[in-house]
Parts: sequence; C-alpha cells; structure tokens
Amino acid sequence: MTFIQGFLVPVPEGNREKYREMAKSAVPMFEKHGMVRMVECWADDVPHGETTDMYRATKAEDGEIIVFSWVDWGTKEAWQKAHKAFSEDEEMEAPAEMPFDGMRMTFAEFDTLGEAGPGGNSAYVHGYVAPVPNAGKDAFAEMCATMREVAIDAGALRAVDSFAPSIADGKITDFKQAVKAEQGESVAFGFTEWASKADYEAGMAKMREDDRMPAPGSDMPIDGKRLIFGGFEVLLDTAQEG
Repeated sequence: MTFIQGFLVPVPEGNREKYREMAKSAVPMFEKHGMVRMVECWADDVPHGETTDMYRATKAEDGEIIVFSWVDWGTKEAWQKAHKAFSEDEEMEAPAEMPFDGMRMTFAEFDTLGEAGPGGNSAYVHGYVAPVPNAGKDAFAEMCATMREVAIDAGALRAVDSFAPSIADGKITDFKQAVKAEQGESVAFGFTEWASKADYEAGMAKMREDDRMPAPGSDMPIDGKRLIFGGFEVLLDTAQEG
C-alpha cells in the first residue's frame, strides 16, 4: 500500500516547461526525505462539468490548464517524518519565481484504499476526485476494486484509489470545495496509468463493454454529478527519469 499526497494545480498554458523544471528541481530534496515517486500530469482532455470540474476546483482562469499530480511517500509515517524534516532543513527553499499561483493549488494527503497492476512506463493518466459518503465507504471501496480489475484487464498498467477522511479547510481552494463535499462526506483521489493515450482510448472502449461495469442508471455509492476527472499526459515521472 502507498500513502499519497495528491494535487490539482492551475498553470498558465505557456508555463508548461517552467512548471516541469520547477517540479524536477524539487525531486532531490523530496527524495532526500523519503519520497518514493513523483508524477506530474499535464491536462489533455479535462471536461467542463455542469456542477463542478477540475477548473472550478482550482478557480482556473482563462489560459490556465490543470496539472494532476501525486507524490507517493510509501507510508503515512514516512510522510509525517518528511513533513517535519522539511521545516527543519536549511536547504529547503521556495523557488524564486513560481510558474503558477500557489494560493490556488489544491492538495491533501490520502490513505490508499487499494491498488492493482504491475506498473510500468506510463505516458497517460486518467485521474479523478470524488465525494464519498462516510456511510458508503465500504460500498465505494468494493466498486473501486472491481473497476481496478476491469481497468487492468483492459490494458492499464496500474490503478490506485485513495481516501481522505479529513481534509483541512483551504483559504481559497481545497479538495472538499473541489467536489462540493457535504456534511458526512469524505474525498477520494484516484488514477489509472496507461502506456499511451492510444492504449487508454482502446482500454476505455473495452471497459465500457465489460459486464462488470455498473449499468447506466444504476445506483452508485457516490454522486456522479460531483465527480471531477480528466485525461492527462505524463509530464514528469521520477520512476522514469534517468
């Protein structure tokens, strides 16, 4: 199991390479304090929703795209140790110039509900954030387990679902606001990794035909109208960097 720090970041479209370089420059410090893996994904197909979406989640402005990102710390204990070390490390410095508005970056820590797949070199990611009723956590976890199985059978490299029962209020944005979470709801963060966009598109077609998928109109353990999601190109993956 993994312990994930998940992010949604609004980035001006012209700052793609600046953002990648900023993220890459942080890798040595993160690895020094125990990071297992960092993945940064650049929006490719992120739809606008009727109720909410990843743009509204970050209060994105005209000309900004969404970065979907996660850092794997392995365990919650490792993250807590790193968090404390960051505040004490004299080498820890913020970039002189940020390629995005950090005040609108949305982030939180998530415990893994489940994961599947052998992994491998991924180039495309489907990511989501969802509101989950606390009373329906087990039903949601069961649905996710089935979906992971279907995704891997359809060609996905890896699928992960995670859950945060408690998220701090943000000054401008946070994951609760992102999915309009109501009282008695928590937030889930998950992703599926694919070798390429072509594999993702072919895999999604297979998944839609799979009898294990929920039938259209069937009861779901989450409010699908507040589910936010999108397809992303992998911009940086420390597991694949030289």
